[in-house]
Amino acid sequence: MQKRTLYIVGLIILIGIICYFTLYQKEINDTSEYLAITPVAVHTNGMDFIDSSTCIECHPRIVEDHYKTAHFNSLQLANKKTIKGSFEKSKNTLKLNNKVTFNFIEKDSGFYQEPTFNNQKTPFYSAKMDIVVGSGTKGQSYLMWNNNDLFQLQASYFTPTDSWINSPGAPDELAPARPVLERCLECHTTYAQNISGNKNKNQFHRENLVYGIDCQRCHGPVKKHLVYHKQNPKDTIAKYILKYNSLSRQQRLDACALCHSGLRTETTERAFSFTVGDTLKKFSFPDYNESSLKDLDVHGNQYGLLKASKCFTSSNSLNCTTCHNPHKKERGNISSFNQKCMDCHTTMSKPINCSGDKDKIKEMDNNCIQCHMPLVKSKTMKIHLLESEEISVDVRTHLIGIYNLKNN
Repeated sequence: MQKRTLYIVGLIILIGIICYFTLYQKEINDTSEYLAITPVAVHTNGMDFIDSSTCIECHPRIVEDHYKTAHFNSLQLANKKTIKGSFEKSKNTLKLNNKVTFNFIEKDSGFYQEPTFNNQKTPFYSAKMDIVVGSGTKGQSYLMWNNNDLFQLQASYFTPTDSWINSPGAPDELAPARPVLERCLECHTTYAQNISGNKNKNQFHRENLVYGIDCQRCHGPVKKHLVYHKQNPKDTIAKYILKYNSLSRQQRLDACALCHSGLRTETTERAFSFTVGDTLKKFSFPDYNESSLKDLDVHGNQYGLLKASKCFTSSNSLNCTTCHNPHKKERGNISSFNQKCMDCHTTMSKPINCSGDKDKIKEMDNNCIQCHMPLVKSKTMKIHLLESEEISVDVRTHLIGIYNLKNN
């Protein structure tokens, strides 16, 4: 009986030892998987960029929602899914002028723009669309690699008309592809490495590039954060990650102003040097008079227009994320934006009641945004449609104010 008891005890101990080492080995393997993770790109400051899909394990809803945003889709590899323009025979042409027609061709090797003169069969050139710029909310442009040189192709896509167009700013005749500089990429992707050492050159490291605006553009390097929480799964307090609520109001504004404050000139610092939490004016300054509303265009200068609004000047806390959740696709969700207006105007010591025409208000279904942030024609974003004159693209203004309801 005593031998049997000792046998059972020994067996239990043995099973316990086996289980312990099995779990211990699993933990080592799990941790090693993250410790040995290969970065998708490396910043010149030494920061490792990892694939944002790695964040899904702990933040599935946030990451999956972010994948749908215009920010994340602002720069993508060109393929059938990402290119919005049609390659069907009845929709795959653009008449640039009386002599030149662009044809958009799908081949086994990819998607191409091919201009021909007077409908000649042999194209003047065949340019592959390697990269898509723009989520397609208003339109898209396309980039081409020539070795390590990056160029913008002449034809673009315009979403409102679902058609191919001449790229904004391009001449109405066949023109060379435009070089893409690092400042252009800074607002459309998380990181791109200029290998020329000259900010006015368009040579980039093709493999050291992080497409779109992902988690790391706003939260900084996440590899250390990832490894720590994999090793300490019970620690629910985020470590080694930039927390947005720790930033000052101006730091939050600067994070958005980098790309949403119009044309800027860099100081001695290069593109991609600024990181969230820095002071933007140390890295670049505006190419316009910030105090002049006429110099603030609705396309690209949402920051300047917002700062000129009474809503902003009357608040100590209003910033871009007061109304925008960068993790979610919110475009078209008018009721959500209207509610954010009401959240402020119903909690004030003296709530503001709309004094506009009651019938007009009812007709517009109490749409605060349509009245107080109307669509305005851009002075800088203009396009040609077929043989029509140049037209301006409508963009919603961030100069919150009282406008003439009859014109909205």
